Amino acid sequence: MRSDFPFALPGMTVGLFGGSFDPPHAGHVHVSREAVKRLHLDRLWWLVSPGNPLKATGPAPLDRRIAAARSLVVHPRIEITDIEARLGTRYTAATLARLRALYPGVRFVWIMGADNLAQFHRWQRWDQILRSVPVAVFARPGQRISARTAKAAQVFRAHKLPAAAAHRLAHTAPPAWCFLNVPMVDLSSSEIRARGDWDGARRDL
Repeated sequence: MRSDFPFALPGMTVGLFGGSFDPPHAGHVHVSREAVKRLHLDRLWWLVSPGNPLKATGPAPLDRRIAAARSLVVHPRIEITDIEARLGTRYTAATLARLRALYPGVRFVWIMGADNLAQFHRWQRWDQILRSVPVAVFARPGQRISARTAKAAQVFRAHKLPAAAAHRLAHTAPPAWCFLNVPMVDLSSSEIRARGDWDGARRDL
């Protein structure tokens, strides 16, 4: 294993929380902490992506977003990574394939918000993602209904675990997913950018 990659041993449970994090905020931290607790994870890695293929405009520079995330997160089990940039992968399905090959025996769980589940069927090889790792979906303000009626939720409805069984998700063979209602933080990266409260695009700070 390369020394610049995050550490994990076979048998460990690792949550993967991917996104642009443009900017990272308290809502991301809240979901991460809840995921560690509810899913009984040994580690949770933020996969701060170089860019989002579904968005027309690029995010702030990766190093700015990484630095902002690391200044925000203080938790012994949560690690901020730029592993997608290091792997050279652009799509989640490819990232997961590489990580599973690099970390044999590690039990990965994909973490996402309900807003992402609602448009998950637009992701490249989305059904392959659900068949390769368990997925935990966390409630987002105003997204409960759209998430539950999402195409991915309907196609894989027979593989949904009850929220009370979330602690077993990492040890359940995929396809397997669960929807978790948690106290919500009503923040979004797009709203923060719209307010002009994010200086991550600046390189001179």
